[in-house]
Amino acid sequence: MSRLSGFPLVSVTQDWASTADDAIATVEVTVPGASLGDFVMVSMDVDLADMILTAAVTAANTVTVLLDNVSTGTVDLASGTLRVRVVPFADA
Repeated sequence: MSRLSGFPLVSVTQDWASTADDAIATVEVTVPGASLGDFVMVSMDVDLADMILTAAVTAANTVTVLLDNVSTGTVDLASGTLRVRVVPFADA
């Protein structure tokens, strides 16, 4: 059992649009229980082809995922599974 198994995890099929060099594509994912200030982990099950995938909680129950094309050309990723896990911030 993973130590993270109790934290919200959402998996969705994501087919990113073709993304030009130096462009950023975004998608919002609903993650029940997500709050501003929480930590977010995000992954895709396809090769990101020199692109950077990041995410942040941008509103209650909403995570915005950004795909940043830092390659030297346009990239069209294959469709795949986008996974978003939120870990609540707990002030010790």
